[in-house]
Amino acid sequence: MSPAKKKDAKDAKVTWGSGTVDDPWLLKTPPLSSEFQAWRDEESKPARLVIQVGTTQLSYQLRGLEDAVAMLKKHGDWMALGNSDEGKPTAPDSVEGWARSPKNPVGGYYGLRKGYRGRFANYVMPVLELLGKVELEHLPRNNRVRAK
Repeated sequence: MSPAKKKDAKDAKVTWGSGTVDDPWLLKTPPLSSEFQAWRDEESKPARLVIQVGTTQLSYQLRGLEDAVAMLKKHGDWMALGNSDEGKPTAPDSVEGWARSPKNPVGGYYGLRKGYRGRFANYVMPVLELLGKVELEHLPRNNRVRAK
């Protein structure tokens, strides 16, 4: 990692990375309380966004990035994240609820690893913020997001 890429990890939402397996993004969850790594794996079928949280690895369909932005643009205003683990209920009209709805473009979960398919909003929205596609709140709880 080159010193020019590294930022102050205390304040930054992203400290370094280009989003590849060899140079992952280092991101923080919306409340800025936990760090995680993320990278694109465009070679897998389907292409996926890989999330590494400590020793746990989650993955979501990569198309979820574009699909979520399109949904947020259509929604047109702030939307609750509604973070929730797989198997737990989601808040109505939340990003998390949409990410597992049979009415979304993939007809259900964007998450790919059974038992770890939840928390789409918690890990995908910071990636979209990094990419400049969304505005994301960073409060201790009940964060919201909207398309730019």
